[in-house]
Amino acid sequence: MKVHGTFEVKLTLESDAHLTSTPVLSRRLLAKQYHGGLEATAIGEMLSAGTATQGSAAYSAIEEVNGSLEGRRGTFVLQHTGIMNRGAPSLAITVVPDSGTGELAGLTGSMSITIEKDGTHYYDFEYSLG
Repeated sequence: MKVHGTFEVKLTLESDAHLTSTPVLSRRLLAKQYHGGLEATAIGEMLSAGTATQGSAAYSAIEEVNGSLEGRRGTFVLQHTGIMNRGAPSLAITVVPDSGTGELAGLTGSMSITIEKDGTHYYDFEYSLG
């Protein structure tokens, strides 16, 4: 099954370890609001590293999603791994195994994200409920 929609995200700088050498490390809290087939809120943490090379960076994040997926209520956890290699992006967002609760118990899947030039964030979430 697949759902599509938009989301808003708010990042709050938790700490910044501005080192004298690269990479520059930072930790942020995130809060999201999902709309569409997934109607939910999410909270989590993100760790990121920038480099001296323009367009190269990485991030890892964990977020707990709480809400409704096509009418089924519950929570689940998403794990993000993002790499930017000199402007070439690679992103994997996966449901943490056995993290689904309530009507979302047994949820598996992966999500992709698109950010338009106007700043609108879109998600595509392919999932199954076993």
